[in-house]
Amino acid sequence: MNATELSKVIEAIGKDRGIKKEIIISAVEQAILMAAQKKYGPNAVLEAHYSSDSGEVELFQFKKVVESDEAMLEESEEIMIEEARKLDPDAQIGDELGIKVEAPDFGRIDAQTAKQVIFQKVRDAEREIIYNEYIHRKGEVITGIARRIERGNMVIDLGKTDALLPRSEIIPGEQFKPGDRVQAYLAEVALTTRGPQLYLSRTSPKYLIKLFEVEVPEIRDNIVEIKLCAREPGARSKIAVISKDRDVDPVGACVGMKGMRVQNIIQELKGEKIDIIPWSDNPVIFVRSALAPAEISSVRLDERNKTMEIMVEDDQLSLAIGRKGQNVRLAAQLTGWRLDIISKTKLQKRTTDAVTNLQYIESVNETMAHSIYQAGFLNVKQVAEATVENLMKIPGYDVEETATKLKERAAGVVEKTGDALTSQQAPEDGKGMFSASPMKDAKALAEERLREMIKQAGGKVEADAEKPAAE
Repeated sequence: MNATELSKVIEAIGKDRGIKKEIIISAVEQAILMAAQKKYGPNAVLEAHYSSDSGEVELFQFKKVVESDEAMLEESEEIMIEEARKLDPDAQIGDELGIKVEAPDFGRIDAQTAKQVIFQKVRDAEREIIYNEYIHRKGEVITGIARRIERGNMVIDLGKTDALLPRSEIIPGEQFKPGDRVQAYLAEVALTTRGPQLYLSRTSPKYLIKLFEVEVPEIRDNIVEIKLCAREPGARSKIAVISKDRDVDPVGACVGMKGMRVQNIIQELKGEKIDIIPWSDNPVIFVRSALAPAEISSVRLDERNKTMEIMVEDDQLSLAIGRKGQNVRLAAQLTGWRLDIISKTKLQKRTTDAVTNLQYIESVNETMAHSIYQAGFLNVKQVAEATVENLMKIPGYDVEETATKLKERAAGVVEKTGDALTSQQAPEDGKGMFSASPMKDAKALAEERLREMIKQAGGKVEADAEKPAAE
């Protein structure tokens, strides 16, 4: 290949692949060096430089300048002072002199090796370009075309590269076939042994938030903010919103005129129901909103254990719990509180049973039993096992001596009667009550599986620290 042809090839590859000219030149120089090293020996110090003026790769061999009477150790490494000064009149003993030498003629094997080196450099450059482009787009919603299924995961063509939509990140019931348009959230960009790997998600709560950002101008303009999001993909979601402008209703802004904004999102999520509720820094108000449309009769807070006991009328119980516990489960995930839903009838029975039970303690009358019960104790055994410090929080027992006596008397009842009486408040069935905790949901588990998949692929993930879905 002559100089003109080489220059054209470098220009063409740069334009076609979108790779900087310098990277291609570096690949060509490296290929020339590999071939030259075979010709001039492994100890030869060589450098290759592409000349943009001539369009050629010039090869230089560096030798140490030595005295004329000094025995040369290695011809490929040293040059006598007389010979050196013919090339450079200013050469001095001890200098490293660069001598232009002929680039080797490529044999069939050398040419193939050089070609592989250049192609590998180009591939590496392409991978770096793709990685640098998409690492900055992590957290965005992107669109591609479904191409094929690999090990149950959908390969999505994004144009410049492919992305993976894992089976765990596809909404339950969704099916894509080759050629379908697929929109998803760019969840991870990982460096693997096969180059950059992009992982998409349609089940992430962050995807839902991004869809609202697209549909609701007030969110894009930072007037309305999505504070929190809880989601069971394909079934139901809850988002908590707040407005920074008193004149803007955050719920109304997200719903849109005649529900058009939220309906567009529901359609994209294949019919997933979305509850939009106003956020509040008052936990009781927030939980009441989160459990809508159920009407809450009363709430009892246990801030130490971050638990709420929520009493509802009997006809509101199934509404508060939701289908298979979905409503209260999402509310617990959204608010971060453990929620114990109990019907009025069940609560009244439990209260009556507890007050009766607690009166078996010596000197405890009905009024005192109510106070003990309101402090969270359901039976004698719980009082006996409580610390004096906790018992001192009960009205009327705030003196250590009084609380200690209550504990001792309760322990005496336990010793005499055993579990037959003291633990009778354990619920005999689950009717009339339901509990939900803000534990890891299916999405959190799916994200763990996604990270494990990246790890198995030999990848490194550029990940942010774990944050709540809306932050």
